Amino acid sequence: MAPIHVLRCCQRFLAWIPVIFIALVVCWSYYAYVVELCIFTIPSIGEKIVYLIFFHLSFVMFVWSYWKTIFTKPANPSKEFCLPKAEKERYEKEERPESQQEILWRVATSLPLYTRTGAGAIRYCDRCQVIKPDRCHHCSACDMCVLKMDHHCPWVNNCVGFSNYKFFILFLAYSLVYCLFIAATVLQYFIKFWTNELPDTHAKFHVLFLFFVAAMFCISILSLFSYHLWLVGKNRSTIEAFRAPVFRTGSDKNGFSLGFRKNIAQVFGDQKKYWLLPIFTSQGDGLTFPTRLVNADVEQATVTLEPEPNKSVTDVPVSPLSESQNRLLSNDQHANSIGDHLANNTLESADSETITISMESKS
Repeated sequence: MAPIHVLRCCQRFLAWIPVIFIALVVCWSYYAYVVELCIFTIPSIGEKIVYLIFFHLSFVMFVWSYWKTIFTKPANPSKEFCLPKAEKERYEKEERPESQQEILWRVATSLPLYTRTGAGAIRYCDRCQVIKPDRCHHCSACDMCVLKMDHHCPWVNNCVGFSNYKFFILFLAYSLVYCLFIAATVLQYFIKFWTNELPDTHAKFHVLFLFFVAAMFCISILSLFSYHLWLVGKNRSTIEAFRAPVFRTGSDKNGFSLGFRKNIAQVFGDQKKYWLLPIFTSQGDGLTFPTRLVNADVEQATVTLEPEPNKSVTDVPVSPLSESQNRLLSNDQHANSIGDHLANNTLESADSETITISMESKS
């Protein structure tokens, strides 16, 4: 047992090395910019004050968002997604996958689920022993199921998901601003040192190296930040970008897309005044997500019109849903999408007549 315990301690320590590296680079950049550049190199007092004010603003926002990304615990599925004790014992005793799936389907009928495995089965984590909510995945590094998991980031030693995805986006944004500001303000002194317009002092190395490091991080962060902005606009996670989520109608990469504005609000919230602050404002609870139907549900074969007095019943085949017919599904509709159900919808015609439609589906 002792070697295993020591190994786990070593793994935990090694996992913090990237974070420690970033922290050391940030501490050095603070010293190089404030002391070596602003105090010892820049001659103008007014220029020093302006640079120091904007530098500390970007520095505080960068450190704040980075701290929140690192130390915000990933959100996990709630207890309602765990199998009841009796069903869990029955599931563990069953050896046939078909019988296990029957148990999962019975439990899942009361849960707000809409996504499936590639084979159309209920998504279940044997490691955590929970039915996976929509957009939830198991992180092998954290050894837990994470709600709306995006990826595991070694630079923050944490899993980026529902609870800290906004913080991660802001961390990328403010780190980019931090590096751009340093590179832009250091450039003129970098040129002066490089062309020997300024005397060789101990500040020369710091100023030259500071520009190279800031420029290098700018390039790498810009590409990553642009990619995640694109993901936010499409309402996709990194996992969903590589492997589209599977619904009852099949895989659909745009299944969770609600339109650009609503996609942004899913991550940053409704109140724009909080968007730039690393405080949690994301919509929802991480367990259920609004979605839209892009493809026709092949399991809903017919629409039966209830007869009015003196009128016969008519079976009308369902036509595929067009893009203009896409509609949001509420959480209640998610729950009713599993198992046999009978949904009654009332449509009001232009002349104020009401027609009741009964839609039957089979799972």
